[in-house]
Amino acid sequence: MRNVARTSLVDAAIDELRREIARGVWPVGTKIPSESQLAQSLGMSRLSVREAVRVLAHAGLLHTRQGDGTYVTATDESKVALRRRLDTAAAMDIIDVRRGLDLVAARLAAGRRTEEDLTAMRRTLARRDTAARAGDLDGFADADVDFHLQVADAAHNALLGDLYRSMSDALRDSVRDQEQAALTPDSSHDDLLSAIEDGDAARAVAVSVAILDQQERDL
Repeated sequence: MRNVARTSLVDAAIDELRREIARGVWPVGTKIPSESQLAQSLGMSRLSVREAVRVLAHAGLLHTRQGDGTYVTATDESKVALRRRLDTAAAMDIIDVRRGLDLVAARLAAGRRTEEDLTAMRRTLARRDTAARAGDLDGFADADVDFHLQVADAAHNALLGDLYRSMSDALRDSVRDQEQAALTPDSSHDDLLSAIEDGDAARAVAVSVAILDQQERDL
């Protein structure tokens, strides 16, 4: 009976902490209250709170730093699980998945983009080009991923944007894996922006396919 009661309290603590994290009471990167403070607020023992924190840390929502405290690292366990899966995915598998997302994003962006979207994409491509000329692979990868995220955002489909954003770390790594090949000058991304700017969905899709085909060859 004691074990059942304790498990029930732990589950209740997990649910309450998860709810507070999801609501943004403790944003990502911030430290949550101490174990004793949480125990007092929740009206339960520190042992129950400690177990709840351990479970949420294992799920990827929290991270405990020895001698410092516990910090929020994510707000959604499903996104954590997807990120972990992407971390172990093969580069070619990621490109295969991108074929679905990029083509939909390009087609929708050509019909839905705003002037604000276009301005953001132009600035990011300029940053990408500057990094390429400087041989800055990390800066190039960051700008490249930002550009494709902006194409997805220009589709004005919240789910598509979230799916693409969940893959951002894996996309960045796949660009870095290409090393010097990624920095080779080409006009493909400018061509994609031009097609989106012109509202030419068919050309935007064709350019997106060409970009991914080239990345596949580089890998």
